Order: sequence, then C-alpha cells, then structure tokens
Amino acid sequence: MHNEYLLGIDIGTSGCKIAAFTPDGEVAYQCTEKYETLYPAKDCVEQNPLDWWEAVCRGTQRMFAHTAIQPHEIKGIGVDGQSWSMIPVDVHGHVLRNSMIWMDRRAVEQCEQMKRVVGEERIFAVSGNPLSPSYTTGKILWMKEHEPELYARTHKVLQCNSFIVFKLTGIVSHDLSQGYGIHAFDMRTGAWDLELCDELGIDPGLLPELYGCSDIVGMVSNEASASSGLLIGTPVVAGGLDAACGTLGVGAIHDGETQEQGGQAGGMSIVMSQPIMNNKLILGYHVVSGKWLLQGGTVGGGSLNWFQRELFGKGVTAASKASNPSDNREDSREADQESDSLIQPVFDPFREINEEAAQIDEGSDGIIFLPYMAGERSPIWDIDAKGVFLGLSYATTRGHMARAIMEGCAYSLQHNLLTAIGGGVPVDELYSMGGAANSQLWSQIKADITGKTLRIASSDTATTQGAAMLAGVGTGIYKDFDEAVRRTVRFQRAYDPNPAHTALYEQGYEQYLSAYISLKEWFTQMKVRS
Repeated sequence: MHNEYLLGIDIGTSGCKIAAFTPDGEVAYQCTEKYETLYPAKDCVEQNPLDWWEAVCRGTQRMFAHTAIQPHEIKGIGVDGQSWSMIPVDVHGHVLRNSMIWMDRRAVEQCEQMKRVVGEERIFAVSGNPLSPSYTTGKILWMKEHEPELYARTHKVLQCNSFIVFKLTGIVSHDLSQGYGIHAFDMRTGAWDLELCDELGIDPGLLPELYGCSDIVGMVSNEASASSGLLIGTPVVAGGLDAACGTLGVGAIHDGETQEQGGQAGGMSIVMSQPIMNNKLILGYHVVSGKWLLQGGTVGGGSLNWFQRELFGKGVTAASKASNPSDNREDSREADQESDSLIQPVFDPFREINEEAAQIDEGSDGIIFLPYMAGERSPIWDIDAKGVFLGLSYATTRGHMARAIMEGCAYSLQHNLLTAIGGGVPVDELYSMGGAANSQLWSQIKADITGKTLRIASSDTATTQGAAMLAGVGTGIYKDFDEAVRRTVRFQRAYDPNPAHTALYEQGYEQYLSAYISLKEWFTQMKVRS
C-alpha cells in the first residue's frame, strides 16, 4: 500500500508542534517539543530561533524513529508560526540575535517616534493596522537605534515560519499572511510600500520577497535533510501565521466564517473577501488566496492556566499533568517523551476547574474578571492594563473565580466581535480551536455570551492541520481550498446559545466594559508607581 502524508510544523509560543496527516486529515503522528522563553529585561521577551530549528529536527527525527512513516512518504511541508517575530540574519543566513517575540513590548518609544514623524493616519491607510510595540516594525527600529552594529550587518529580517522555511530550503521568504507585522506592507496590494519604508526609517532591502502561503518556496536541502531526516527534495511551501493556519484548519474559508481561538494567545479571525480596516482590530491576509482576516488578539487565554497553577497546586489531576500540547508546564515535554503512544491522547487539562466552575450559576454571583494578565491587545490596546477580580467576598470559592475567568475571557471575545460587527463585518458561526475548546463548560459560556453557535473541529491539531493543508494545495494533492476543507475538517460537536443566558450575560458584559473604563486611569498610575 502506497502511503502519503503532509507534514505540518507549528512554531508556537511555548513549543514546536509536529504533525503528520493523511490527505483525508487523519493524524498519523504528532508531538510537541518545548523550548525556552527568555525575559532579559522589563517588557523584553525573546526566544532563540535556533532552538526552534532544533525542536523541529528533534520532532521529525522522533517521527521517523517511532513510526512506520518513511521520509519519501512526506509529500509536502507547511510551516506556521507565532506573529510579529523579528529575526535578523546576515548575508550567510546566520542569526544575529534572539528574536523579540509577539509578547515583547520594548519598542514603545519607537512607536511614538513613528507617530510623530510619519503620522498614524498615513501608516494606517497603508497597513490597516494600529501602531503597537508588539508588531515587528517597532522592533526593527529598536534594533536600529540600540544595536546599530547588528542592524548594519542584517541582510534580511525573517518571521518565525520563514526562518524554518529558510533552514529547510536555504531560500529567504516572507509569506503574505505575516506581511501585516510590518507596517510598510500594503494591505490592499499585498506588496511592500517602499516609499513608506523610507519614511519609517527601515531599509527596504531588509524585507524578503513575498510569497503566497501555499506557494512552493523550495525543496528540503542536503544540510536540512542531514539534521531532520526529511528527504532531500521534499517540497516546502511558504506557510503562514499560526492563527490564519488555524482558521483554515477549522474550515473557515468563506466570508463571515469566524475562527475562535482559546489558547495562551486568544482571539478571533473573521474571513473577508476585501480588506475592511478597523483601527481597533488587526487586519491581515488569510492563508487562503484572495481572502483577508479581521482579527482580534487577546492575552487572557492563559489566565486559567495561571489560576490552576497558583490556586489548585497539588490538586491538579493526573490527566491535567499529562496535559495537551497547549499547556505551558515544564513537565509536559517529559510526559511527551515518556509516552509510548504514537498519537498522544487528548486530555482535558481543566477537569477539576471545570467541575468546580460548573457548580456556579451564570454570572458567577456578580464576580467580574478582567483578563488583562499581560496588558491587552485588541480592541483596547492598553499595555498597562492588569488582571482584576471584582466582587470578591467571604462567600467566594475557587469555583466562582474559575467561572469568572471563563466568562471574562468570553467577554473579551465578545468585545472584539462587536467591534468588528460595528465596523460592517458580518460574523456567522464560530469555529473553535485551542486548548480551551476541550472544555464543554467554557465553550457553552462563549456561545451564551456571544449569542453565536460554537462548533468544535479538531481543536488540538487545527493549526498544524492548516499548515499541512497549505502543503497539500501547493503540491496539488488538493485542487483548491474547498477540496482541502471538504476532505479534512470534521466537526465533533456544537454548542448553541441559550437565549435566557445570553440575555443575562448582556448585563455582565456592560459591567465588564464599565469596569475597564473605571480602572483605566488607575492602571496608568500603577505603572508610574511601579
């Protein structure tokens, strides 16, 4: 029997996921390889790109060592990754410094300088994106100002997925879905605006050639084959943004279809046929050709992990400790490596929390949680915002707080959805992915708060599946994206909103918005005092 597989590689915030799929979307292998996140100074968050590459090689070597999959059976490779990396490489392709990742916010002054010199209106008219230190643009300018010798040696600036594509093929690229990270990317034409590059103070020569996400960039090189075990000559496509690949992986490819992501970086991605700009949201190309995504990006998805770690402690169940690949605990890599199964079972890492939260009525007895544990991205764009519980009393239990966290994250999702709808972008059903989609309670809460049906596909493999689907389209295994979705995406369950609960949550949502408005000035004052 002749076997064919498509390989998806996901460079996430906490680790690299590797998954091999049959053309019909069946998972033949998956694993997660962890790597370190560095915090060298306040607001500075970095990772070593070479750690990503080593994780890729460990994962592919494990796949070939522990399965019957043969290198020649891998017919194409797609790579996705976290947003807003900044990887400077020299003319030989050597990495010059650690990558500032999406959580890095050191470039505040560079953003203020761009506002003063170029103007927010000019930048937004081209890029369709607000200025924030999280984006790649400010990070390039930070390096130019603070590390001029490295800037002078920089040949190209890469994103995390394009760096892995480079390591696999030796070809420098930048896919369209990651273009939005640099504000000189013209959102309408899908090309670099060289004039705006000059105005921003960025050397246009640093920006790589742009590729469609399913375009074949190159083939696995001799050197990459020796490190990874992959076959020389295996096609590698450009790949794309993790959220965009996840959107494809859950089957959202038509207008109004919306991916909802519940992980360390949460949010939503609405599919559109034209680039509708909204200065409170994030606009980018979909990995599907001819489509755009209006996105909301939040940071609250990790709140429940934090709560479990700090307040549940040793009460965490064995299943929780095994966890799924979205968890951040150090022991998850050890659990991965000790597992004898080729396909790791999916565990619910929130079982105890779910059980306690499920005992609490809708609205958490009046407790409101603001999930701004690392500032907040869209739609408030407030790096000073903090996580807050409001309404605690001696009657408050862990279950109250856990449910309030789930509801607070769902309110932040609703805030983004209503911001998009208010800007003229329709939202249909929500297709959910990420670790939070394993929680039936949390999924129902999101359906109730948003008033939208929530559908769950393969939540734990959606991102790598999307990357693999890109490889399938690029190599001709699928004739188009419709066929790719038709053959691979299967929904496991759905959650319809309860109208009575939706009406109750409307009041909670107003309280959520009011709480942030009331505390906004206090957040700023806290920063000054800290």
